Formats: sequence, C-alpha cells, structure tokens
Amino acid sequence: MSLPIRNLGIIAHVDHGKTTLVDAIFRQAGLFRSNEHVQDRVMDSNDIERERGITILSKVASCTYQGTKINIVDTPGHADFGGEVERVLSMVDGVLLIVDACEGPMPQTRFVLKKAFDNNLKVVCCVNKIDREGARPLEAYDKTIDLFIDLGAEEEDLFFPVLYVSGAGGYARLTPDGEEQDMRHLFEAIINEIPAPKAILDGPARLQINNLDYSDYLGRIFGGKLLRGRVRVGDRMTQVKEDGKQVGFNVTKVWIYEGLKLKEVEVGEAGEIVMMSGTDDVLIGDSICDAQFVEPLPRIEVEPSTLTMNFFANSSPLAGKDGGKFLTIHKIRERLEKEEKTSVTLKIDRTASAETVKVAARGEMQLSVLIETMRREGYEMAIARPEVIFKENDMGTKLEPVEQLTCEFEETGMGEVMEELSRRKAMIEGMESLGNGRTRVVSSIPTRGLIGFRSAYLTMTRGTGILASIFEGYQQYRGAVENRTNGSLICKDPGKITRYAYEDVQERGVLFHGVGVDTYGGMIVGQNARDEDMVVNITKTKAANNMRSATSDDTSVLKPVKDFSLEQALSWLRDDELLEVTPKMLRFRKKILDHSERRVAERRAGV
Repeated sequence: MSLPIRNLGIIAHVDHGKTTLVDAIFRQAGLFRSNEHVQDRVMDSNDIERERGITILSKVASCTYQGTKINIVDTPGHADFGGEVERVLSMVDGVLLIVDACEGPMPQTRFVLKKAFDNNLKVVCCVNKIDREGARPLEAYDKTIDLFIDLGAEEEDLFFPVLYVSGAGGYARLTPDGEEQDMRHLFEAIINEIPAPKAILDGPARLQINNLDYSDYLGRIFGGKLLRGRVRVGDRMTQVKEDGKQVGFNVTKVWIYEGLKLKEVEVGEAGEIVMMSGTDDVLIGDSICDAQFVEPLPRIEVEPSTLTMNFFANSSPLAGKDGGKFLTIHKIRERLEKEEKTSVTLKIDRTASAETVKVAARGEMQLSVLIETMRREGYEMAIARPEVIFKENDMGTKLEPVEQLTCEFEETGMGEVMEELSRRKAMIEGMESLGNGRTRVVSSIPTRGLIGFRSAYLTMTRGTGILASIFEGYQQYRGAVENRTNGSLICKDPGKITRYAYEDVQERGVLFHGVGVDTYGGMIVGQNARDEDMVVNITKTKAANNMRSATSDDTSVLKPVKDFSLEQALSWLRDDELLEVTPKMLRFRKKILDHSERRVAERRAGV
C-alpha cells in the first residue's frame, strides 16, 4: 500500500521563480486564511535571503491536497550553495524542475537536474513565468528536452510531464495558451507522477540526517526522511558518525512539518520527514538507527570546497567602537564551528595557528553571506583576501579549480566583457546570439578569475547582465590573474578626516570615507590613481593665522566617496591587506599598521 505522502524537492537555476511558485502552491492548498496578510517568498525566512532575493538555506514546509500530505523542500539555485541542494535531494522522492520561460535552462539547471538523475528521482517540469513579456515557453520546453538528452536521460525519462505555470499569477496549465486560473493541474501532477516514499513501515528505525536546526531550549534538532520503522519519544537510538564512531542517545522530542512550522508528535512514521532531539553533536550525513539494529547509510557526497579565507580578531585601534559584541578570536572560532556543523560545504582547518581561523568554502558568495550574517549578530573581525585551493597531480603539475561560466548580456557590452574574461584567463567555449540584441557566452574560467567578477560584470553590462557558474573540476594552472592595478591611499596619523585634507587628497585618487570619519595609522582611506601605495595625511587641519589672501577661503567641490558591497570589498583586497568588518563599517587596512615596520617587511620580501 502506497503511503499518502509525497516528498518533493523544488530545483531550478537562481531567480527562476522557485520560492514564488511555492507561495502559490501554499495559497491554493489553503495554508493561509483568506484575510491573512502574507509576505511574498514565505520560504525565504532570513533577512539576507529577502534582501538579495535568493534562497540560501533549504527549508521544508508541508500542505495537504485531497488527503495526501505534500512535504515541499525549497532549495537554493546559486552554485555556491550547491551543497544544500545535494543534501536535500537525498530525502525526497521526486522534484519539480522550474525553468524560466524567457531564459530556458541555465548552467545551474544542468547541475541540479544532474543531481536529481544521480538520485534516480522522478522529474515534473514546470515552465514558469509564462505571463512575462518575451516568454518563449515552447522553446524553453524544447531546450529542456535537449538538456535531458545531454545528461544521458533514459528514453522513458524524455516523456516527462510538463506544465506551463505562473508562480506570480497562481496558475498551472497543460498548454501555454490554456485558460486555467488555479494550481489544480500541478497538484494532480505531484500526486500522480511523484512516487510515494520507498519506506518500510515496520522494522527497526533508520534515517540519515539531512536537516539541522537549533533551539535555545532543546539544543540541536535534527532529522531527515524516515526510511524504516517508527520513531517515538523515549526510544533508544544510535548515531553513527563520519569516522564510524557510534553514540547512543534517547529521543526526547519528535516533530513533523505542518504548514510552515514544526508540529510536535508522539511518533514519527516511515516515509515522513521527521525531526527529533536528544543529542547535540550531530552532523549532516550521520546515520540514526535503532540501538538494537545499527545499519549506517552511505554518507552524502558534495562538490568540493574551492576557496579558503582567513578570519582574524579585529586588532585595529577602532575595535569595539562600532557596537560589536564579540571581538575575540575564540568567539569567532566558536561561531564558525557552529556554522560548520550545519553546512555540508564549510570546513575549518584545524592545523591553522591559534590567532587565525582558516575556513574552506564553495565560493565567494557563500563566504560573503556568512560574514554578513556574523556582522549582523554583533561579530567584529578582520578578513584576508579569499585564496583558491590548489592541488598537484602525480606528475607534480599545479592544478586549480575551474568553473563553467555562462554570461548573457546586451551585445553593446561585448567588447568590455570579452576583454575582462580574457584578463581573468577564461577560455571561450561557445557563443550564440539570442535575438533581442542579447548574446550568450559560455567559457571555462579559473575560480580565481571569478573573485570580484560579478560586480565588475554588472557594472560593464549596466545591471542587465545575467551570469552563472558551476564547478567543472581541476585543470592545469593558467598563470597569474592581475588583481588590481591601483595602489592604496594609506592614512598617516589617527584622527578624523578633515575637509581641508580631503580637498587635497582627493586629487590623488578615489576616497572611501567622508569628512568626519574616524581613522587610524595604517588604515586605507582610498584608492591611489597610480599603481603604488601612498601614505597621506588625511587628518591635517588648516593652520590658524591672521594672514589673508584672495584665495585662502576658496573651497573646492568634494568628490563623492566610493562605497563597496561585501563581495566588492573582498575582491579589492591585496595579499598584504585586511578587511575590517564591524556591525556598522567596512574598513580596509594594511596587515602591518606601522609604516616603518611595513617598509622593513616589504624590503625583506623583495617588494
């Protein structure tokens, strides 16, 4: 007898409308009262997700349709959070593949669909945003079939069910020009096409941890799809860790998902996505088994980390002046260790020195989101430029991580984009005209070359460019990528920036801070117009005297300061510089603040 449950993952390229479609499903299922005000993208629950308009963390929610419970897991579309996709797919039985009717399948669509095939999951395709101007739903469907063929899909898999939907409009249709105004066809496709969980109702309990949460009252909450048996409060369980070590514990609470919240129950049934508490030291991929019958599951394999970043305690003279509550390296390490426990792609290097926390991660955006989260929680830290993880092959050849990058932009920006790709050691693999004056370029680019590329690309394409990347593997090192051609303007003495000094120094380059901002010796206050560093007196005041001249009181117009996003700031850094991150400010500084000590270090290094 099949269980009246469907466990469903929603996968897509970033910004193809997954989370908006989930909103429409919940509305149709009656999860919200008719008079209830509901914010858009209910599954994007943290502030950074809502600000950036992306999904970072996978989340589970459920609804019921005609007696069948549907557990829906929303996954990220950005490549940096691919580890989230991989862990989620191990607890669902089928996926909704969302494809934008305007863009068609994109690089991350390929990545997530390949992972679905690897997990032998049934696919229901939704061509979304059919009500948008420029939508080409049938063309998007044809390209999706091509993608299935490219990925080696079996012949029967090519006859996948397809629906033409609008998440914003709240309807699903069997044909692009249908008249339906609700989601009925989508619900029917989920129930009829997505298989019920392959779970054994009776027998000793067995599951793999795919989901982690934390409660201040109960400690760690963990769970996944219950593959066999039942889990009751008070049951004796055994946790099997990564190294094979076994730890016994008693289940103290059991929950299942109901709507957007967890509902406490006495017993979790096979096939359900079950959460429980009872032990704290658990990681994604650990197995939970009945204590009398320990049978661990194979661990989840994820894409490797490609970048490392060093975190330091903020040692600048202004440390603690911006409202930071957690300043020590001990507190920073504690917070990063907590993050490591809930992430499948973030790893801390235990061999680093005591003054440093070295973190390996999937990409630049993953690191910037982590840093932004920490600063909002009251952490202060100093951060070095991200570094790529290199390897060597058996012949001693240096290898580096390489990504497949797809850029879509207005043809007027072709020259600038191609020049920037060449500078970053990209190799062009394909180019096609999309019509409407837009071009798509596919290239192979070192991960090093991607650091800072996103913000430069959006500037070059005046914000209209689309780009996406997926990890390809390790290839031979392609040579140095020039980071930046401008030196730094370094503050000479501590104090506040004065207007008198600002007028003088602004002729040397571009300043990062305005008049009245506190500075310290060794802090970087701007970008030099030339390629060398320059020490400037940004705090000097006008001499007070009783002499007057015709031009003494003339004032020049102050040029605007340059603002940085966190990603831009990380990519601007050089190896001898740090980014000081506080709850209120981003400041650049030299690693060695004292000017004379810095010159000695440069001479020793042969700079």
